[in-house]
Amino acid sequence: MRVRAACNGTTEGRSGRTRGAWRAGGDCARLRLLLASAIALALTPVRHAAATPALPESQEAPIARVEVIGVVPFADSGSDPRLLPYAIQTLDREALRDARGANLVETMARRLHGVNVNEIVGSPFQTDLTYRGFRASPLLGTGQGLSVYLDGVRINEPFGDVVNWDMLPEAAIKRLWLVPGSNPLYGLNTLGGAIALETGSGLADPGFEGAFSIGEHGRRRADLAYGVRGQDGWHGFAAATLFDEDGWRDHSAGRLGNLFVKAGREGRDTDWQVTLLGGRSRMLGNGLVPSYRDEDGTLEPGLYEEDRRAVYTYPDRTRNRVLQGALRLTHRLAQGSELTASAYARNSRRDTVGGDVGDDYGDYVEDCADGFLLDGRPADPDECGFTRADGEALHPASLNTTSTRQRGHGASINLARNVRGNLLNLGATWDRSRVHFSQFEQEAFFTLDRGVEADEDEEREPMSSVAGTAQAYGVYAAATLALAPATHLTASARYNHARVGNTLTTEDGPKPYEAFTYQRLNPSLGLTHARGPLTWFANIAQSNRVPTVIELGCADPEEPCRLPVGLQSDPYLKQVVSRTMEAGLRGGRGDSGFSATLYRTVNRDDILFGRAGASRAGYFSNFARTRHQGADLGAHGQWGAWRASADYSYLRATYDADGTLFTGARTVTVGPGTPIAGLPRHTLKLGLDWDVRPGLVLGANVQAVSHAAAQGNEDGLIADAGDDDEARRADWSVRGHAVVNLHASWRPAPGWELFARVGNLFDRRYESFGAIAVDMFPEGRLLQPHAGAVEPAHARFVAPGAPRTFNAGLRYRF
Repeated sequence: MRVRAACNGTTEGRSGRTRGAWRAGGDCARLRLLLASAIALALTPVRHAAATPALPESQEAPIARVEVIGVVPFADSGSDPRLLPYAIQTLDREALRDARGANLVETMARRLHGVNVNEIVGSPFQTDLTYRGFRASPLLGTGQGLSVYLDGVRINEPFGDVVNWDMLPEAAIKRLWLVPGSNPLYGLNTLGGAIALETGSGLADPGFEGAFSIGEHGRRRADLAYGVRGQDGWHGFAAATLFDEDGWRDHSAGRLGNLFVKAGREGRDTDWQVTLLGGRSRMLGNGLVPSYRDEDGTLEPGLYEEDRRAVYTYPDRTRNRVLQGALRLTHRLAQGSELTASAYARNSRRDTVGGDVGDDYGDYVEDCADGFLLDGRPADPDECGFTRADGEALHPASLNTTSTRQRGHGASINLARNVRGNLLNLGATWDRSRVHFSQFEQEAFFTLDRGVEADEDEEREPMSSVAGTAQAYGVYAAATLALAPATHLTASARYNHARVGNTLTTEDGPKPYEAFTYQRLNPSLGLTHARGPLTWFANIAQSNRVPTVIELGCADPEEPCRLPVGLQSDPYLKQVVSRTMEAGLRGGRGDSGFSATLYRTVNRDDILFGRAGASRAGYFSNFARTRHQGADLGAHGQWGAWRASADYSYLRATYDADGTLFTGARTVTVGPGTPIAGLPRHTLKLGLDWDVRPGLVLGANVQAVSHAAAQGNEDGLIADAGDDDEARRADWSVRGHAVVNLHASWRPAPGWELFARVGNLFDRRYESFGAIAVDMFPEGRLLQPHAGAVEPAHARFVAPGAPRTFNAGLRYRF
């Protein structure tokens, strides 16, 4: 079955000219008919409304507990997951608090199929999470494809759609939903899925909970939460997380703290609640490190093989701050009807400091006498050192800093109704944000261990900046209709209207103001059919993503920029349109269950980074088509004192058109079937728990992934045809690996729990991501200009996986 909806939006430049027009064909007419029908259904008087749609009696017996899943993230109303035509995964409070994961992202990676983590930055709270090959990452310039919500507030930051995992109040989270596919109801950027997080409250979670843990490498963490249920429906809740570590890699200490507060009242017909979130962090993540390199066709071990804890250059520091407030009102209009309205305001700031190789680094070698750097150490700093023979200063390094200030606010309204067993959601959202980003550079020097120190006599020079606003409106409707006692049809549509405007400033001065408008009507249609304990489902959906400021700010081949920063100009980019088809089967009895899903997601006009001519710079541009397809299989069960789970994911993420990419070191020619870097094809997760006796649990889990293409090696080459006279073919992909983890918990008395965790039990050396770049520090040393010295060469840089680690802690609840 194929459903096509091509309602194209208009886009305007500064002159207001139209770049596209609505093609109101038959598909759009049918979508508008669906929207009109939903509105008419919403206005129909409620008669004999039921709390939930009728289900066949045969389904009630094997399923002991019925959950309610939010159809949209903006409202409290939900749907029975058995009626949804896609496979939602959930983690409840117990799953989020168990001893398997050190934080939220690690728990997701261990327990949810289709989820993987790339440790590109190296900090446990700045990981690059992927689901079915789509990313939710803190890395600026990364193509984001997952939307993330906290109590209905979208927390993808306006500048780049990045997700700052360190700013989530993990101690307050009580439930997580992972929604697959291009679900239009979850708004912009939901290309491959959405993550919805719900916090606790004094009504549902009264009492105190505290957890304290310590571990190797100076890791310390405290999670505190307290809920109170008062008289006449009043309630309050507060939670805090504190984290501090030295880090297992060199120069990688980090710390964070956040506080979450919720207060409200539950009335007879109206409920309200207000929330406040504040957090700040200082994370050091020193990124990739060179593994092996190509010396005239001979592979030589790199810095990673010499010391897995080493960093390439430092410092690499990120400071995040966030302050967010939200208000939600829920009013029950009549039996089976509910109106929810919410509003929020969110301020965040991000400051980074990074030490990098400067443009003068080549002169550092060429202009110094032979033998200056003997075995990586200065022989005569006074004679040559950091200065030329004429006394002019050399600055082979640069200290790059960025400052990002973001302010956002918005509102939403949702009407949920149940009309004779048919569920309806009708609503609208509005979001507005203001962004100011600045980048600075200061000339600096390298220390002998590749640290970067600024020259105090040199001023910090502004390189580029952008100030702009973004505004988005959304109107949606969704209905779940009972076609038969065991068959349900789910249909939805959402219209998105977004406008992005900004002013760029470069070294040449400010650029003219630019603004672009994007529109899209996205549909979704699904079907479920239940037979006994089994449910068959199928769904097709469409969503879109508009270009971010970082992409618009580097989209002109005539004015390229260095990846991933360096804004230059903002010509027009098309919006990304994603369509997902999936079908599967789920079921279970008692404590056992399984699910199987086949899916295919196609992105049209994806936004990728391409090379500008022969320069070492590039620009963002639209790529005709990329494709993510695969299968997710999962099963779990309990037999007496034993509990087991198994999850397998197959992912084939490829480019689906001819084109070129620029990875920073080389240009990669891709075509249909070329793999997308950093995404393993096979992932297997196994878990086993044993209840030794009441209160004592021992367990183990295994995570195994196959090899993944390295960025810059997607075409099987490690150098362009013009480099070293000919292109060289080699497989520099990141090897597959398997990691075994152990965990244990013991409850000696009611409310008390001791827990422990061993990560990477066998101390396996593994890598989670790879990229090709030029290694400017052979064997980890500064360049040696004397005869026979090793010169810069292409190398495979990798993200090292953590070694064996041990953590233990105590949790208390009352």
